[in-house]
Amino acid sequence: MALLPITLYGDKILRRKAIKVKEINFETVELVKNMFETMRNANGIGLAANQVGTNESIFVIDVSVVEGYEKYKPIAAINPEIVNRSDEEVGIEEGCLSIPGVRAEIIRPKLITLKYFDSDMKEHRIDADDIFARVIQHELDHLHGTLFTDLVNDEIKKSLKKDLGNIKSRKIEFEYPVTEDVDYQL
Repeated sequence: MALLPITLYGDKILRRKAIKVKEINFETVELVKNMFETMRNANGIGLAANQVGTNESIFVIDVSVVEGYEKYKPIAAINPEIVNRSDEEVGIEEGCLSIPGVRAEIIRPKLITLKYFDSDMKEHRIDADDIFARVIQHELDHLHGTLFTDLVNDEIKKSLKKDLGNIKSRKIEFEYPVTEDVDYQL
């Protein structure tokens, strides 16, 4: 397994819509393993493929490190799709490995149903709530080219502008490997 550099705010691949995986092969399985290692090394609980420089429709999640979620098993979701959302919404503060040090409260549906394929191309449907649902929605947003900072109001966007600029220009220290420049994977 290998640690992969994490793409940062400003890297163009974060704005691209992911491409569906048509076939699982050795490279796909290795990518998933490397994504788990990279996510855990950065103390994250979710990571989308475009955050490590590939445009495939894959994310990994492990919320078992969150208090109260210890029994949840890690998942690698290939071609994920939310097939149901609750009307009830909740606001919780979110952060992102591609936007280190920046946090904001985001309103999202409390309950969702996710359909995805595992690395054996077996289809799964799971119901998720609270933190688990939130992480799924956050990672699925990545696969659609959306960042959590896109979901805040203009006042909050304005307050984040300096921090986002510092991340984009790599003017801060990073605690994990990151891409070298904003033109990565055009």
